[in-house]
Amino acid sequence: MPTTPETSLVKSLEEVLDLERTALVEGDLDRLHHTAPEKEKLIGALNDLEVLDSDELIRLQKKVERNQALLNSAAEGIRAVADRMAELRRVRQEFSTYGADGQRSGYAVRHHAKLEKRA
Repeated sequence: MPTTPETSLVKSLEEVLDLERTALVEGDLDRLHHTAPEKEKLIGALNDLEVLDSDELIRLQKKVERNQALLNSAAEGIRAVADRMAELRRVRQEFSTYGADGQRSGYAVRHHAKLEKRA
């Protein structure tokens, strides 16, 4: 079977998508960042071929959807970490309690409070 431009592009894009998946699963955001330009270039080249239907393209679409789900999960995890870190910063700056009436009361926390020693 002769190698067509479509076949070589599909194979290259599959390799990049597999590398992207590995980077996502391993949490290697640096490697993920480096795969994006190559992926965009290959997708652009495939779009220029104007191929409408192919089993190879269907397989690629499934891989793209799989990676997109992984990307969404990674982004959600990063947002959760950022939210948690913001909450921890807030906790260090304010002490909150709830009164008998169920209302929240906040008290500023003094930083670098010094204990005075008396003889």
